[in-house]
Amino acid sequence: MQKIVSFALVLLFSTGIINKATAQIQDPSTWTYEVKKTTGNQYELIFHLKLEDKWHIWAMKPGGDGFQIPTSFTFDKNKGIQMMGEMKEVGKLISEKMEMVEGAVNFFSGSVDYVQTIVATGKVKITGSHEYQLCNDNLCLPPKTKKFEFDIN
Repeated sequence: MQKIVSFALVLLFSTGIINKATAQIQDPSTWTYEVKKTTGNQYELIFHLKLEDKWHIWAMKPGGDGFQIPTSFTFDKNKGIQMMGEMKEVGKLISEKMEMVEGAVNFFSGSVDYVQTIVATGKVKITGSHEYQLCNDNLCLPPKTKKFEFDIN
């Protein structure tokens, strides 16, 4: 029982140190958003991501042992739009085995675009949020959620 209590105290203490250390790291990502008209009333919503050197973001299907937090996008309900297919990741996907992780993991470094094709009826504002986690060779930052907004005129 004493070993369990000792382990729990060490875990709590180390979690506090990690949280304090990661709180001092600025978000190493820059997100920009673009609407691109393709044909008629069809558009691409493009989420451009640039990462600082040595940082990566997990793919939407990160593989691995299930502990990697996939990049995800949530669109608020909007009767003025219709989603066409799935969100696409456009960039150089890296798939590799990492130490202490079962199975290969999938991620992007440098830059990646996330593209969602939609059909819009008239002027519409599209809102929602995206969640992601950034890591480097030493640590992973806590997951982050950002809101987004696209205007189609």
